Amino acid sequence: MTNWKNVNAIYQIYPRSFQDENGDGVGDLAGITARLPYIKGEQNSLGIDAIWISPIFMSPMADFGYDVSNYTAIDPLFGTLQDFDKLIHEANSRDILVMLDFVPNHSSDQHYWFQQALSSKQNRYRNYYHFRDPAADGGPPNNWLSVFGGSAWELDEASGQYYLHSFLKEQPDLNWENPVVQEEMANVLRFWLKRGVKGFRFDAVRWMAKDIDYRDDPLNPEFDPSGDPYHALIHQYSRYGDRLDFYLKSLTNAVDEYENSIVIFEDYHDSRLPRDEQIDRFYAIDGDSSFPINLEPIHFEWTPRDFATNIARYQRGLAAESEMIMAVGNHDSSRIVARHGVEKAKLIALIQLTLSGVPIVYYGDEIGMDDGHIALEDVRDPFELNVPGLGLGRDPQRTPMQWSDEYNAGFSAAGKTWLPVSDTKRDVNVESQLDDETSFFGLYKRLLSFRSSHCALRAGSYDPLLVGKGIYFYVVSDDQDKFGVVANFSDEVQSILINEDYGVLLSVQRSSTQEGNKLVLPPYEGVIIRYL
Repeated sequence: MTNWKNVNAIYQIYPRSFQDENGDGVGDLAGITARLPYIKGEQNSLGIDAIWISPIFMSPMADFGYDVSNYTAIDPLFGTLQDFDKLIHEANSRDILVMLDFVPNHSSDQHYWFQQALSSKQNRYRNYYHFRDPAADGGPPNNWLSVFGGSAWELDEASGQYYLHSFLKEQPDLNWENPVVQEEMANVLRFWLKRGVKGFRFDAVRWMAKDIDYRDDPLNPEFDPSGDPYHALIHQYSRYGDRLDFYLKSLTNAVDEYENSIVIFEDYHDSRLPRDEQIDRFYAIDGDSSFPINLEPIHFEWTPRDFATNIARYQRGLAAESEMIMAVGNHDSSRIVARHGVEKAKLIALIQLTLSGVPIVYYGDEIGMDDGHIALEDVRDPFELNVPGLGLGRDPQRTPMQWSDEYNAGFSAAGKTWLPVSDTKRDVNVESQLDDETSFFGLYKRLLSFRSSHCALRAGSYDPLLVGKGIYFYVVSDDQDKFGVVANFSDEVQSILINEDYGVLLSVQRSSTQEGNKLVLPPYEGVIIRYL
């Protein structure tokens, strides 16, 4: 069985959009199972040995599964527990670890706990959530805002109290000060671990801990009124409470009860906190089995300095058993190609897949999928529906996987898919790239194969040699191998001198030239060299 210590990459699957087997226009568990050979085990597979599946739990789908109404049941949209068990069995047969998305900050308002909480102020489930009396003027208890727009408080008219929701009103925040909530949620993890799950990605963890006195957040003096209204406040009290580490530890302790199981935390940099302090805080929660995801590359400007500074920050002082978990794309952000274009996206793949730790590959990025075009009538994302016109909608990066140029890109036989299939399916699809080593898929396959075969790329030391003038050059090595990675970020031909004998092992564009000790790189070319 693959161990997390030697995993070469994690493949993130957004289940609604990966593969639809029952023809209803929405991806499902049977579809993931059917496509496992593409991920690992066949001649033309990616060769990735772990998958992360976005939420599949029972849900009214107000936020497409991030509003959970039953944490230990599969939503019928995706299948059954039997379908899930089959997926685990087939993944095990291919030596693929399975990781699930876990939503600890909030439940659905349709969850049994919340429905009971609404029934009476005296109900024992009332303290599973944050219910507060109105302010003196009868309005919300404080000024906290919802990420998805408006106040973070919703009035429960029957009791006259407000309840807290950091996201949609259909997603009431759980009260993590309640030790019963801590144990309930730990038992949810144990339920899935017993079924063979080997890891979890914890969603939106910063909101789990709030100020216990519910103080107002201060106004943001730098707020631009034309931007996201959530940033009108500095979120000093509505998230990142002092006991966040304790709450997370109560969950990671449960995961530690099972061998070869890990947790990765979703968390973006908060401008109120020093980056190093924020990173160290998450690594310290459970040193060798839980790690923050390095999500900063998603928001980088196109400079070697951004990449080098970030990578050095995560490499700095990591404990011996710690890992850098790096994502350059996900279901909440525009795709790499949409942000940077084709040539730069390939160079980012080279960097991501040649650094120690565990990279996360978002489905479709390995074939160069772009953001899809979403017409007004096709918008599904509550973020876009609640705060329209600001470009915050996440539908474009969640369009169906493009398997071929056939009907619905081979994703579904349905007459209408939940989101429209992108018109780029004709030129960007798996089938057309499988045997083309110059394609996106060909590049990812070569990089992943090389990474899988050489421990230095998964767990070696990192030594930056040159950062600047459009070049990012670093060395990764262990006792067996020493590799150099050279990336030309500029739109000009660049050449550098390599002070040792070397040979080029892999070239992104296959257009670099070696002139003795001088390496010449065309614009946006990148190479892996091996020191002789």
